[in-house]
Amino acid sequence: MKTIVIGARGGIGSAFVSALTARGTPPIALSRPELDLIDEASIAASAERCGDDIDLIIDATGFLHGDGMMPERSWKQLDSAHLARNFVINAIGPALLMKHFLPRLARDRRAVFATLSARVGSITDNNLGGWYGYRAAKAALNQIVRTASIELRRQSKQSICVALHPGTVSTDLSAPFSKSGLDVRDPAIAAERMLVVIDALTPAQSGLLIDHHGLVIPF
Repeated sequence: MKTIVIGARGGIGSAFVSALTARGTPPIALSRPELDLIDEASIAASAERCGDDIDLIIDATGFLHGDGMMPERSWKQLDSAHLARNFVINAIGPALLMKHFLPRLARDRRAVFATLSARVGSITDNNLGGWYGYRAAKAALNQIVRTASIELRRQSKQSICVALHPGTVSTDLSAPFSKSGLDVRDPAIAAERMLVVIDALTPAQSGLLIDHHGLVIPF
């Protein structure tokens, strides 16, 4: 079984690497600088090195805060650079991953491309407001996943392209927002839980946003 984890040095990405290794299917671990989401040439080169006949690809990349940027609480805080970074890392980068990696999924059996999205990317589920850039970029990612899944189905009816919501995981990404009463889980537990969800996915669920309980989140 050929597996790949992209963003393998991150909190949840490294947990996926450990969990898959423990299962006896150590993945090809990709991360910067070898694969950089803002450098399509590096994505294409990494895909070429990985080859074809891939059973599982997990994209564990993402951006929420950093470099002095924090999620917006109000439209007053909207900033073009922050918005652009959100879209580059959370939507455009994963789209380019799909461009170069989806054609390399195995076609004679079930194969999965799973990218980490977020419940806050659901337009229907947005009742709190705020976090403009992150919400919008994840909503865009969900649409990209949906669109790619339709094209992928034409190539292989057994293949699955899906967006996954892992819940709040104890990583650097979520650290400033983890608060009392929030269900925060250890990366190792989150990764194993998401692998259970991935194991149960069917081609009929391709193109959906699914949470760590295996439930569909409406777009």
